[in-house]
Formats: sequence, structure tokens, C-alpha cells
Amino acid sequence: MKFKLHSRDPHSKARTGLLTTDHGDIPTPIFMPVGTAGSVKAVHQRELEHDINAQIILGNTYHLYLRPGIGLLEKAGGLHKFNGWNRPILTDSGGYQVYSLAENRKIKPEGVTFKSHFDGSKHFFSPESVMDIQRSIGADIIMAFDECTPYPCEYAYAKKSMKMTHDWLARCVSRIDATGPKYDYTQALFPIVQGSVYKDLRKESAEFIASQNQQGNAIGGLSVGEPHEMMYEMTDLVCDILPADKPRYLMGVGTPENILECIALGIDMFDCVMPTRNARNGMLFTTQGIINIRNEKWKDDLTPIDGELGGYVSTFHSKAYLRHLIINKEILGAQIASIHNLTFYLWLVKQARLKIEEGTFTNWKNKMVKVVSQRL
Repeated sequence: MKFKLHSRDPHSKARTGLLTTDHGDIPTPIFMPVGTAGSVKAVHQRELEHDINAQIILGNTYHLYLRPGIGLLEKAGGLHKFNGWNRPILTDSGGYQVYSLAENRKIKPEGVTFKSHFDGSKHFFSPESVMDIQRSIGADIIMAFDECTPYPCEYAYAKKSMKMTHDWLARCVSRIDATGPKYDYTQALFPIVQGSVYKDLRKESAEFIASQNQQGNAIGGLSVGEPHEMMYEMTDLVCDILPADKPRYLMGVGTPENILECIALGIDMFDCVMPTRNARNGMLFTTQGIINIRNEKWKDDLTPIDGELGGYVSTFHSKAYLRHLIINKEILGAQIASIHNLTFYLWLVKQARLKIEEGTFTNWKNKMVKVVSQRL
């Protein structure tokens, strides 16, 4: 994997770059649709490629390990061949799922014992096994195994958790160095900065992660309930420490406003379930603002979903038709809304790239934050 910086905004820390993998190039800043179990919910791979133009998608180690299982993925030749997606894939290590399974898991220095949310069966993840599983899944970018601390979180717990995440990272690096890819392409490991919302812990963690000299770095444990300003403060601090010549990935973020503000702080990569999850509930992100398509005001509105956005579903279908589908719980409604929202997110980061290259990003960002946050 290679990363090359192209341009910088003169009035912020925003930058553009190109991340090159064996499955294709990824222009940054980029948003990555979440395909948790090998599928971006309600969206076909053809639509991801041709309508949304996603450059990279996510899979999740925890979910794929449980279903369909690593044996079948290996038999298929990896996730790319199993789901028919020929562009890059990043896999989350399962650390966030460990965080969200608080009542069904036990964390020790050796690893994590947890119960499947499907059938209650017991399983064990260690840093080594998670690296092996991600080798088998075959992602282009694999994430280190970490613990995502909750918010609020006491300082002592955050420090202990961070130390364990660092110990786990050393074991992840050793395992990756001792093994090779299972398929005919390379895989890059991204460590994850933790430390909750404590400046000294975030600084210590960022310095340790940077010292590991991996091909990219991630920031975890944010967007878990803390105020946005606190998230921005931690992101800004960490971006000043992580090496500038490597991609920075802010995990699980977020709203269009969050993405724009964090691009300005120097983040290159984002992912979030929000565009697809909210779409299924009738919330649309548009170039004019946020629409709750369930509202009565859209019942007779025969104008396009978003005439300014472009893309097939956003310009072909009307607000009234999409509202009709969503109200009647038609599956097509979830599909149209999901494709629209992802198209918007990819449009937003593309516009950010263009504005950074033009040197006008900061003024544009300040205006767009207000636009994309307003409810119509």
C-alpha cells in the first residue's frame, strides 16, 4: 500500500491524497460505506460501484467470523470473491463489537471471551487470532485488535484499557510480521489510537501508535456519546502527532458536519452506519439540508429527492414517491433512500477534495456545515 499527499488547504489542516492498494486507488478524503456482514444493507455491489462510486467499503471481523464463517470465506478465495466487490475492502477488528457486547463478554490481557448474539455460543478473540481471521477474510486494510472505551469513562479505566490496547497492538504487529497474505495481494495493518477524552492519554497513545511505523493509523473510541467539541479536540490533538505522510482514519464518524470539521483537522478516511441506518428510517441527507421523508409536508411533493445531487435515484424519483414507499415499509424505499444517502456522502467528500485543491476549502466548509445541518 502507498499513500501520496497531493495538496493542502492554506487555511486549515485539510489535505488531499491518493491511497493505492492492490485492488485500486482511493482518493482522500474518503467516506467508506459500511458493509458489516459482507453487504452494504439494501445496496447492490453494482449500485455501489456505478451509482454511488464508492472507492472502498468495510467488512466486520466479528460478524463475518460468526456468519458465514472463515472456512467458507477461505473456500471462496476471500471476501472480494465471495461478495463480488473488486475494489478495496477494510475490515474492522471486532473491537467495537466487543465494546457493544458489554453484557456478553469478558476482557482479559490474553484476549476477549464473548457470546455470539446469534445463538449464545462462546468464542475467544486474541490479537493473534483476529489477525489470522482478517488474513482469511482478505481485506486490503486490516485493523489492530483494540478495546473501545465507553463515554463517560473514568481516567483509571481509560489508562488501563489504553495500555492493554498497546500490548495487544504489539502482538498484532508480531503476528502480521510472522505471517503472509493468504491471497495474491498485500494487506496493510492500521493501529488504533485510544485514550478516551483525556489529553495526556491520547497524546501517549498517538505517540506509541506512530512509533509502530505501520502503513496507516486510526483513531478509535470517539463518537461514542461525547460532545462533538470534545471529539474535535481529541482529533486535533492526535492529528498533530500522527505522521503526516500516512493516512489517518477516524473510525465511526459520522454526520456530514462531523466529517467536514474533521477533514479540516487533517483526517483522510471516515466510515459510519448513519447514511444507511438513517435512510431505512426515512432520514435523508441532501445538498439543501436534512429531510425526514415521513413528514406530511412531502406527501404531495413531486420534485426530485435531490435535483442538485445527480445520480439516478436522487434525480429520477420524487419525494412523494419515496415517502409513499417508506410509509408503506416497501423494501424499495430502503434501497432508494440508502443509495441516495451514500451518494450524498461520497459527493460531499468529493466536493471537499475539489475545494482543498482549489484552496477554497475553509470558506466552503464553514458555509456547508450550516447547510447540511439544517432540517428542511
